[in-house]
Amino acid sequence: MADEKIDTTAAPAAYTEDAIQTLSSLEHIRLRPGMYIGRMGDGAHPDDGIYILLKEVVDNSIDEFIMGKGRRIDITVADGTVTVRDYGRGIPPGKLVECVSVMNTGGKYNDDVFQFSVGLNGVGTKAVNALSESFAVQTFRDGHFRRAEFSRGVLVSDTSGETGEKDGTMVCFTPDRTLFKNYAFREDYLDRRIWMYAYLNSGLSLYLNGRRFYSQSGLCDLLELESGEDRLYPVIAFRDKMLEFALTHTDDYGERSYSFVNGQFTNDGGTHLSAFKEGVLKAVNEFSGKSYKADDVRDGMIGAVAIKLRAPVFESQTKNKLGNTDVRGWIANAVREAVVDFLHKNPEVAQVILDKVGRNEQMHRKIQEVKKLGKESAAKCRLRIPKLKDCKFHPGDRWPRGTEPHETMIFLTEGDSAAGSIEQSRMSDYQAIFALRGKPLNCFGATREALYKNEEFNFLVQALGIEDDIENLRYDKVVIATDADVDGMHIRNLLITFFLTFFEQLVLRGHLYVLETPLFRVRDPKAVLKADARKGSKKAGAAEADYYCYSEAERDAAAAKLGKKAEITRFKGLGEISPKEFRQFIGEEIKLLPVTLESTRNVPQLLRFYMGPNTPDRKNYIMTNLTVSKYE
Repeated sequence: MADEKIDTTAAPAAYTEDAIQTLSSLEHIRLRPGMYIGRMGDGAHPDDGIYILLKEVVDNSIDEFIMGKGRRIDITVADGTVTVRDYGRGIPPGKLVECVSVMNTGGKYNDDVFQFSVGLNGVGTKAVNALSESFAVQTFRDGHFRRAEFSRGVLVSDTSGETGEKDGTMVCFTPDRTLFKNYAFREDYLDRRIWMYAYLNSGLSLYLNGRRFYSQSGLCDLLELESGEDRLYPVIAFRDKMLEFALTHTDDYGERSYSFVNGQFTNDGGTHLSAFKEGVLKAVNEFSGKSYKADDVRDGMIGAVAIKLRAPVFESQTKNKLGNTDVRGWIANAVREAVVDFLHKNPEVAQVILDKVGRNEQMHRKIQEVKKLGKESAAKCRLRIPKLKDCKFHPGDRWPRGTEPHETMIFLTEGDSAAGSIEQSRMSDYQAIFALRGKPLNCFGATREALYKNEEFNFLVQALGIEDDIENLRYDKVVIATDADVDGMHIRNLLITFFLTFFEQLVLRGHLYVLETPLFRVRDPKAVLKADARKGSKKAGAAEADYYCYSEAERDAAAAKLGKKAEITRFKGLGEISPKEFRQFIGEEIKLLPVTLESTRNVPQLLRFYMGPNTPDRKNYIMTNLTVSKYE
């Protein structure tokens, strides 16, 4: 557990030559998988390791397509096993084993063979191999094949012969169940990833379990889908050999952006995305002859940019953010020139954009006036934000020597009762608390002016550090922690509505979560008393005699195990769970449900249905789906 302390009084082991270890590359991957694939997980989050393993294999097939070889990729996911078959050049047979098992080995170092590739460091398939309980790779070339099979990175068979198969490569792997506990691939996450590949590689056919994913117009198709009927004008699209971008506007708040490098979705953006936004701003100002601010142009904008780069520098092996600084100038200039040219050729669209930007400017002026009126409140919380119990460290901080860095999180709790339980149980180094005073404002249809007039949301925005830019978010995870009753669910929906309305990028980038706490405790009271008497510790006895259940199915299974002796407690509120009990639910085994969006195109309709004015349709939906538990 994170709160366990090391006994510094114990004598350290002897530091001799025997203490020095040398690990093979694959052993190191298995010992420190997070260095290579980020998070582990069980598939409940779109960035969990099993999806990164699939991505690493598909990336190699995409690289073949980028080089003009192979216009089809077949992907099969069944019973936890993934098979990827491309029709590219095929891995050279003589180097097949080395390419998937020896670190820093691959063809991506040779710019003549792979001019633009996602894989760069010779790590990807090696990590998949090492983290799979079974891994098989087969290459087909000129009527011959070679097949190598591995188990957890260890070669178990190597065969070759003649074949009638078309040239290409096939990889089949099953993630190691000892590392990825109870994992399962979610179809909606797989669909989202494959669609992104299709949008970035127009003309490529990808088949997932027999279903075709294909885009003819690339990023233009993506933005048409994401903006739906809400876009104010047809998507502006541009494409050349090195750069592709598309943009449009809606009447929504905030901005949405998608960025890619060599076919790789860079979830956290980077210098190419910043340059794209800079180019759009410069184009609008040049065309209009005015000096609009960035927010004036970007509020309501949906944009996407994709570049091809010979030597991309990513901030991690998972390639979520581009770090190359030398691309900024040429991307910004290319975008500026293309957008200015489009505006001159399409004066009707130009007028719609300038009207939208003008309305944004007026709105931001009103917001600034409201902010000035709120200076007194801001001054009060400049040193201490009310209802915030902050943690010691934040993203980017250097942790003290001897402590293990963690992802930071802030719990948004329902009142002081729940906050009290969490405060006594939390790990103060990296867990913060913000206590709500009750049901917050329903932000559906609200303006940003209303946001800054609402004191509680104003304080929350300052606590999160996102007033000016989502890049300044002070925590890795924003966790909604409400009671598991009707009021708690309502508050949860109100908070999600708030973030989707004003800070959608926080959700899109995977920072918003819901804390799952047990709904039931099933125990044998006599067993607890016996354990207490035997060990003199209620905590020790409870650990043996209590079952904490997150669903009715788990409750029924625990009750059946204990029989008639079972005592069932229904937790209606977080405040009902004692701090000693609560500690285990927010520790290393914390259960967090990510708030994710398969697509943003349905968000306005969903918010309108659930959070807008009452309608007969919503009443009928509630009456049809309402269920009542006998344990309430």
